[in-house]
Amino acid sequence: MNERLLEFSNLLRRNGLRVSLAENMDTFRALSVVGLGDRETVRATLRASMVKRTIDIPTFEQLFTLFFSGLADAITQATAATSQALGLDDADFQRLLEELERLLRERGIELSPLARALLGADGGRLERMLREAGERARVDDIQQGFQEGRFAHGVASELGLGALVREIERLKEQLQGNDARFAQYLERRLQDLNDMIKALVRGQLERQDVARRDHERLAALSDKSFFYLTEEEIRRMQEAVQKLAQRLRNVISIRRRRARRGKFDSSGTLRRNLQYGGVPFRIVWDRRKKEKPQVMVLCDVSDSVRNVSRFMLQFVYSLQDLYSKVRSFIFVSEVGEITRLFEEQDIHQAIETALRGDVINVYAHSDFGRAFKGFHRDYIAAVNKRTTVIVLGDARNNYNLPHEWVLKEIRQRAKQLIWLNPENRMTWGFGDSEMDHYAPHCTLVEECRNLGQLYRVIDRLVAA
Repeated sequence: MNERLLEFSNLLRRNGLRVSLAENMDTFRALSVVGLGDRETVRATLRASMVKRTIDIPTFEQLFTLFFSGLADAITQATAATSQALGLDDADFQRLLEELERLLRERGIELSPLARALLGADGGRLERMLREAGERARVDDIQQGFQEGRFAHGVASELGLGALVREIERLKEQLQGNDARFAQYLERRLQDLNDMIKALVRGQLERQDVARRDHERLAALSDKSFFYLTEEEIRRMQEAVQKLAQRLRNVISIRRRRARRGKFDSSGTLRRNLQYGGVPFRIVWDRRKKEKPQVMVLCDVSDSVRNVSRFMLQFVYSLQDLYSKVRSFIFVSEVGEITRLFEEQDIHQAIETALRGDVINVYAHSDFGRAFKGFHRDYIAAVNKRTTVIVLGDARNNYNLPHEWVLKEIRQRAKQLIWLNPENRMTWGFGDSEMDHYAPHCTLVEECRNLGQLYRVIDRLVAA
């Protein structure tokens, strides 16, 4: 069962749920207490230990049904249909199975493990044998409905269906002269097994369809402007941003594990091995560790860019532990720090608090110059050569003074200064846009109006 739970955990992760090793261990411990007898209890236990976000519950429920209930239900339903076709109630069906087992024992007939599980209506063993055959037949590779027949044939071959058919035919001959229902039962069970194989393949195809639909929905959103998202698309986009954050966490974690080992130091290796005539018996690694960078994010939260700011703040929140220090600020005409909100509150509560006006007046007219002067006055001392400063805003300044000198000083003090603008690049510098004044002082200036552009920008940030 532990292997099945780990497989289910991997399925959840592939569909965007964050399930860690610690949560898997919690699941094992919880199930050891509640047991596996009742499906609804198992479902509730897995959901409590594996699901952390309300938005993930529908995905969990759908995948639980497909993963645990699909094949098990098909096996149970097939057995029940056979019992009904023979005109037997539960008690009579059980007596038929016991009588068949007695006859086999008296006549010294040995059955293969598959035949014994099938004819004994051992659902648990049948499910395990079917899934193992499915793994050998690589059912996970199925992509389209027209492939069902080919993969079903592969499962049947791995299961040894041909040998089972011959075994059942011999058994029918050996049981001639006994209760006629035995022959009917044997024929029905062969058909039942075929139905179970089809259910296994179809269930895997449905799981693949869930993952594919999820990927397609996110792909469709990747080029859609943040400004035109519906409420449902905003919810889906939040999931996408969380997945992006998790992907980058994994990339950075791998890089840092490799960095701990260090790079091959060729000159150090040669010096150390002079005593061996230069033969590198002892390898030297450069173990200098790169310090974690610091990040300061300034988000414009005026009405025109609030959707974009929400996603950016959510992303920054998700990556806080990757940097030695992450400080987050919001501004419209004044600037305010929300780092403490992120440290003390849940992400959604923190963002709502920041955007409803508790920190600064979010309903004021945009004044980038005034906000930048406030940042210079209160926070410029915290910027140093390990700091990446990211500004998210449309640079529309309502014809106020731009005070671009602040950006010039930030660029001189910081490791890099990145500006992400959610407007189309063709509109920069027109009307009250001050991008032509701000851009020369930035290390990188990028258009960031949709998820695809956000992916590319963050990839560049991580690579820096």
